[in-house]
Amino acid sequence: MTGGSARSATNSPVLLAEVDGPITPVVAEYLADAVDEAETRSAVLVVSIDTPGGLDVSMREIVQTFLNSPVPVVAYVSPEGSRAASAGTFITMAAHVATMAPATSIGAATPVDLQGGEITDKVINDAAAFAVSVAERRDRDVEFAEASVRDGTSITAREATETDVVDLMATDLDDLLAAIDGLTVEVDGVDTTLSTAGATVERFELSILHRILGRIADPNLAILLLSIGTLAIIYEAANPGLGFAGIAGAIAVILGFFALSVLPVTTAGVVLLILAVALFIGEVFVPGVGVMAAGGVIALLLSGLFLFEDTLSVSAPVLWPTALVLGFGAAYASRAVFKSRFAPPSTGLDAMLGRSVTVESNDGVHGTAFVDGTWWSVRAEDGVLEEEARIVAVDGLELVVQSTGGEHES
Repeated sequence: MTGGSARSATNSPVLLAEVDGPITPVVAEYLADAVDEAETRSAVLVVSIDTPGGLDVSMREIVQTFLNSPVPVVAYVSPEGSRAASAGTFITMAAHVATMAPATSIGAATPVDLQGGEITDKVINDAAAFAVSVAERRDRDVEFAEASVRDGTSITAREATETDVVDLMATDLDDLLAAIDGLTVEVDGVDTTLSTAGATVERFELSILHRILGRIADPNLAILLLSIGTLAIIYEAANPGLGFAGIAGAIAVILGFFALSVLPVTTAGVVLLILAVALFIGEVFVPGVGVMAAGGVIALLLSGLFLFEDTLSVSAPVLWPTALVLGFGAAYASRAVFKSRFAPPSTGLDAMLGRSVTVESNDGVHGTAFVDGTWWSVRAEDGVLEEEARIVAVDGLELVVQSTGGEHES
């Protein structure tokens, strides 16, 4: 905030965006859209924050959006009991006005590997420098900014207010709008006085697309969607039918790649993933000894290792079983297709040979049997006709059978 001459934002409408959950690429895009919408309406943007943290790359995008926003951005850690932890700390400090509700907290911004790996000093030093630069830009407590990264320091709303980490506390949205009314902030190089008391508030909702992406934008879920979809396509290829499995599989694969489109992925990882899917499906159409299926397993495992940036990765308990199931599924389907492709044709009456039948109206030599919706005359090959028999020949309109001694074909 600044003092001195200022441009007045008289009767400014207020646009309310809400962040409730991890910081992801979807959230970064949502807040960028919120800033654009606020600019269109010449509104003050209030962002309600309750987050445990999230992706570093997404956090930096949001910080950049806030620092370069053409409209005033007010971060509000709320409601009571909420937190702006980890990435949320950077985002809150980057707003023109940072506020918190009572019984909330901010801090604990030490970088973590989402898969439990070690974080190097280089990463911590970079995060600490970034936190300090954001705090300096908004005239906030630099010591806390650095300590929150290096030591994992977390403080209450009251402590944050007393140490200039945030600007003020407000019990609810109405209290917030009254409290910031008349404050002067520098927006895009120009001092602007906020006029928010009694302002009209309109929520900026997540679009349907953002909601869907928010649900599926997870590394493990993306891989599972791709894997389930691939299995369904393999099943359809091995057992052609009405196409339901193939259609469902194609939808799952599309959703899987859709999820990957908003996650920080590497080119090499995506290429390996596409190769894995192609090899698994190719195994069905080019039956062999499982070479393509084995190649698909290897490609999928390598993809899981190199697919994501920013400490993201597919968890081993998901990756390994998925790769093995896909490999065995492709190999099994390939074998089934191979057998059906090279099996001798069996059509018409020949298809009845070997079938088990139950003989009725049996006089010991001749009888009848109901086969495929039709009654047939039956006679015994060896002259002795029993109740349970197997078809060994078709003689005109008569079936020649051999007694099985009561054993049915399973």
